[in-house]
Amino acid sequence: MSVWPAWEVQEHDGATSWFHVRLAFPDGARVDALAVVCEQNVSVEDVRAQPALSLDDLTLLADWIEAPLFEACGLEPEGEAGEEPGGARRARPAWPRGIEGRWLIAQEYRAAQEEGADPVLAVMCATGHSRRRSLRLISQARDAGFLTPRHARR
Repeated sequence: MSVWPAWEVQEHDGATSWFHVRLAFPDGARVDALAVVCEQNVSVEDVRAQPALSLDDLTLLADWIEAPLFEACGLEPEGEAGEEPGGARRARPAWPRGIEGRWLIAQEYRAAQEEGADPVLAVMCATGHSRRRSLRLISQARDAGFLTPRHARR
């Protein structure tokens, strides 16, 4: 992880600092973010990730970058003495392969259908993959018999 200052605004009782943050993961994934540190709080203003982050990983992003940002500011995170946040992590959790992965895809797809949500988007969020890759995974789940065929055969 690398952190470098972008700009800083001085105020009466302190400063608000913006930082560029880059996370590089062992699996080749990369996340670039613009983060703000103000009064011991971290906010993320802009994120670009390759491959796309799942919603769960996006919510954890501030936690991943908090300690390095505070270190760059000369501050200390509250209540995290001795904890190492930047271990070897993947950009998203590994999705199971094979039959188990296809079964989980089918579960996500059906749950979204029952809630009236977009099932492809639900699979995209669950796996962290692109729309094209998620459609491919859905078709593999159909071929495995976990989902009904798309079209009735004549």
